[in-house]
Amino acid sequence: MRSEGRRLDELRQVKITPRYLSQAEGAVLISLGRTWVICTATVEERVPAFLQDSGQGWVTAEYDMLPRATHSRHPRSANLGKPSSRSQEIQRLIGRSLRAVVDLDALGERTIVLDCDVIQADGGTRTAAITGAFVALCEALAGLQRQEIIATLPVLDQVAAVSVGLANDQILVDLDYQEDSRAEVDANFVVTGRGQLVEVQATGERGPFRPALLLEMLERAQPALQRLRQAQEKALRPWMSLPW
Repeated sequence: MRSEGRRLDELRQVKITPRYLSQAEGAVLISLGRTWVICTATVEERVPAFLQDSGQGWVTAEYDMLPRATHSRHPRSANLGKPSSRSQEIQRLIGRSLRAVVDLDALGERTIVLDCDVIQADGGTRTAAITGAFVALCEALAGLQRQEIIATLPVLDQVAAVSVGLANDQILVDLDYQEDSRAEVDANFVVTGRGQLVEVQATGERGPFRPALLLEMLERAQPALQRLRQAQEKALRPWMSLPW
């Protein structure tokens, strides 16, 4: 048993609160144990220069932590002049993950910007951000459909993410900060509802690891990914038709 009495493959308690803010086109609060992330979606009637006159839309993301999301304060990115390299890497991951399940042609020449702000961090912030941002994205797209700005909801599938690690020769699913800090192998899996991989990030923190371990970790992640998809559906189902 782990802290909080979890089994090795057990997800932390997850809750996704839809329509969390009133002014954004999409907004959710996702809590995954003691990791809390606010994900908002903004619709912009423009696209990056490389997509102008293409008829295609774009989905992108920004990610940051509040100064006291962690045990000690860290400066705001605005005061540093630019996002940290970690934040840049994570926000690119979030953007790639969401674009993988959106029909960008059906979106038309507009951009959906997902802002993921970590208000409390206890491990798994990037995976929580991806999972929550998907719901915020659906909220925004459903709004465009209700206004008849787009004909159909351009969502091809669900996407969710979870962390998996190896510590003391045991595979742990959904690591909190203490578990992550002592993991010998650390991985993040971004997976669609149909079970297709969008991205896998894996690092041998203390040296190389056998390739078969990656497949074992992915298999152990499946029940947690299913629970995350169920939480997404629970948040969305009361007010929109699910197309996947």
